[in-house]
Amino acid sequence: MASSSSSGLTFKLHPLVIVNISDHYTRVKSQMNHGSGSDQLQQTQPAPRVYGCVIGVQKGRTVEIFNSFELLYDPSTHSLDRSFLEKKQELYKKVFPHFYILGWYSTGSYAQEADMHIHKALMDINESPVYILLNPSINHAQKDLPVTIYESELHVIDGVPQLIFVRSSYTIETVEAERISVDHVAHLKPSDGGSAATQLAAHLTGIHSAIKMLNSRIRVLHHYLVLMQKGEIPFENSLLRQVSSLLRRLPAIESQKFQDDFLMEYNDTLLITYLAMLTNSSSTMNELVDKFNTAYDRHSRRGGRTAFI
Repeated sequence: MASSSSSGLTFKLHPLVIVNISDHYTRVKSQMNHGSGSDQLQQTQPAPRVYGCVIGVQKGRTVEIFNSFELLYDPSTHSLDRSFLEKKQELYKKVFPHFYILGWYSTGSYAQEADMHIHKALMDINESPVYILLNPSINHAQKDLPVTIYESELHVIDGVPQLIFVRSSYTIETVEAERISVDHVAHLKPSDGGSAATQLAAHLTGIHSAIKMLNSRIRVLHHYLVLMQKGEIPFENSLLRQVSSLLRRLPAIESQKFQDDFLMEYNDTLLITYLAMLTNSSSTMNELVDKFNTAYDRHSRRGGRTAFI
């Protein structure tokens, strides 16, 4: 590995790529820990490595990385599922025809020797692929992003030409939608200043507590009714009437009348949507007809054709 690149390329990395890689790693790690069952086994298992492709555009010497998608990787053979890669590439080309596969990504603290096999396997798609490495180990003292971009260069080492990774500098480039998303995530700070829970976690915790309390009260009421049915406690008619009134409300959404009213309101909403679309289309067609009439009216004044409509 060399310290810096000499290609002269300028890399612009979008936050969506970093979020995708982080989400991919988090999902794989969570699934692995959930399947292991034991907490001690979870601590001894090594962190998984994830793999994927990065896509974007290259204009001259500027490479802009917009998005990424996951890849299927076989660690035993150090090979990628090429049919899956080609299928994903075809799907992305239909939606983003100007995006091309610029390289691939992985996770880890440093580039490994096996990474070069994947890098060479992608050279038939891009002759000079880029390699993005995300370090999942959190270092609170580090202020820079734990993301490294590598290029490949052919160097002569001990008289033998070898392809090695070289570091490349990059800048973070954002569009308006990404800035709004990043700003929204940045404002999800701990609500009490010292807790690790975010505002979203506090909201979900409140909902969970409310459901838990409702469940406990229903259990108490059920236990009371069971004891009353067994004759261990005396009957209380006022409470039974309240319970009966509550239970009669539960099957309300399963009645035929509710289904008819729901379908009628649903159909009315669809009808209003269709009418809005027809009104919009009619307005657009009216503007088009006015433009045609104006254009053909000018021709008729010069001795040409008459009005179109």
